[in-house]
Amino acid sequence: MHSERGSTGVFALGICRFAARCGAPRPGGEGRRGNTLALVCPTDERTEATTLPLLDRVSAIRRDTTTDADWRSLERRFDAEFPRLERLFRDIYGDGPEAVEQLALLAIDAANSWQDRPTDLKAIDSRRATTPDWFQSNRMLGGVCYVDRYAGDLSGIRARIPYFRELGLTYLHLMPLFLAPAENSDGGYAVSSYRSVNPALGTMAELATLTAELRENGISLVVDFIFNHTSNEHEWARKALTGDPEYEGFYWIFPDRVMPDAYEQTVREIFPDDHPGSFVQLADGRWVWTTFHSFQWDLNYRNPAVFRTMAGEMLFLANQGVDVLRMDAVAFLWKELGTSCENLPQAHWLIQAFNAVCRIAAPSLLFKSEAIVHPDQIEEYIDEKECQLSYNPLQMALIWSSLATRDVRMLSQALERRHEIAPGTAWVNYVRSHDDIGWTFADEDVAELGINGFDHRRFLNAFFVNRFEGSFARGVPFQDNPRTGDCRISGTTASLAGLEAHDPQAIDRVLLAHSIVLSTGGIPLLYLGDEVGQLNDYGYLDVPAHADDSRWVGRPTYPAGAYSQRNDPTTAAGAIFTRLRRLIDTRAATAEFAGGRLVPFDAKNDHVLGYQRPGRNGGSAVVVLANFADTAEKVAALTLSGLPAVALDLVTGTRLLLSGGLLLAPHQFVWLRVG
Repeated sequence: MHSERGSTGVFALGICRFAARCGAPRPGGEGRRGNTLALVCPTDERTEATTLPLLDRVSAIRRDTTTDADWRSLERRFDAEFPRLERLFRDIYGDGPEAVEQLALLAIDAANSWQDRPTDLKAIDSRRATTPDWFQSNRMLGGVCYVDRYAGDLSGIRARIPYFRELGLTYLHLMPLFLAPAENSDGGYAVSSYRSVNPALGTMAELATLTAELRENGISLVVDFIFNHTSNEHEWARKALTGDPEYEGFYWIFPDRVMPDAYEQTVREIFPDDHPGSFVQLADGRWVWTTFHSFQWDLNYRNPAVFRTMAGEMLFLANQGVDVLRMDAVAFLWKELGTSCENLPQAHWLIQAFNAVCRIAAPSLLFKSEAIVHPDQIEEYIDEKECQLSYNPLQMALIWSSLATRDVRMLSQALERRHEIAPGTAWVNYVRSHDDIGWTFADEDVAELGINGFDHRRFLNAFFVNRFEGSFARGVPFQDNPRTGDCRISGTTASLAGLEAHDPQAIDRVLLAHSIVLSTGGIPLLYLGDEVGQLNDYGYLDVPAHADDSRWVGRPTYPAGAYSQRNDPTTAAGAIFTRLRRLIDTRAATAEFAGGRLVPFDAKNDHVLGYQRPGRNGGSAVVVLANFADTAEKVAALTLSGLPAVALDLVTGTRLLLSGGLLLAPHQFVWLRVG
């Protein structure tokens, strides 16, 4: 028990105090036998679910190589987080013997994982504990890419680190890189092993080496954690196919159509082109739940062993040096008959429980939620104790809407109403992602502006695939359904902004869009290659595995020619890159752009977006004004009368006279330091 090392006993005392508190019945819990955590107190007699009290079982796995300081660190975090984990676990799974035992094993797994955690990662844990807002810095800049398409393999990514530093990256998201089926992998989102890198990209040892080198260069690594489903080639799925009862319980497998039919009464189809409904039939006649694609089997989180197993996969990745996990498809985790099986309370409890596990064993690891749902529901996933980061799909969609309509009212409303999120969290703002663009605004919001949401989506879909007269965009429809009018949009930033169509204002649109994500607060995220104006790649049509998925049009391979021109401002690539680099440098030097606080500023012109970024300590602010019109637009003197007569435009470094109003050229934006 290592008592000779002078353990403080905090671990034991804290857990037993919690166990004692939980002896009182919970509301609605009358008749229960008390909290399952009572098992951990050495003096408690209720140990029928395990042969040893939990404290003894965890302490027994302390290694001779584990220092007192390391163990005390674990004890402190265990005392702080395990009560929350236990409460969530019981809310999800009840307090039967199986749930109690899985929770005990989970605690042991966490303690082992902490002891496995490399020393340099523990140093990062300690440092970030003293600077918990590190990811809210105005120097944060994200980039995202597919390893194979951008650099060939992991060694190619390492070779691009000098460029990442040139660009100013501090955050690199490598798209799914784990073992996946050779065909039909959904871009890597059908995972066959969470502990093996796709051999074409490298090895897990190479990934750990890469993370270390990135850290040395001030870059945090982000990877996807696809935890709603696995591929049908995963070892667990293969065992389930053979009838192994342990692994059959990892998935939603039914002998006939009775339960699938019942669930499908209320569950929507996500990719009907791949398969109708939410289930596919196996060769032996059984049916398995596949929300997305037929080769992606949904995990059964009603089974506590699934939670514990996936927590182990998560901690393994954390110990390879991963800083942020993109939590994929968070809305779909929990299934409940008679519901949509989306955004259910248990989905939040599961993520919070994963969060608690990581606070114990990998305390600096962050979660980033991927929830392309109603704006109200997106915000529900954002919390220090759930997902500290979240994509901002609403802002992304409304940037494109504003460019198409030349009207900023919807975007302005969203910044005023939906930008503020929980303390200790941040948006990840982006112009576009690897995925399609969906129009996720709330119909009730835009109705207040006299806009019909259904009609507006139809307009945007037509505009961005060049089915609207005068459109500058060259997007490609994704999941186009003429019967329902549903459609999403694929394409690169430059092609969507008009560069492919040779529109003379395309470059200004690209810069305008990026200026918003760089100045609204949070972590700006670039799809790498867009900073040099890469265009759509129609070669995807010649690849059988990609031809039916238009999202590949926006996933070009490394645009070597454009990168070679990046420092020549007479080229399109150089004009975009040099101007964008100026914005990135300016943001990094502007303290007001740290954090996420934003104050609305009504420019009194439907073409001009306005907002303020106040300094954290008051006394200074930056006012942003951005013209989304194809014509010059004026912000009246009266509108600017509350500002100083003269203000410095941080974008150009020039002083602007505001007392007579401000005339903005087409797609011009200014970052005005005032106060």
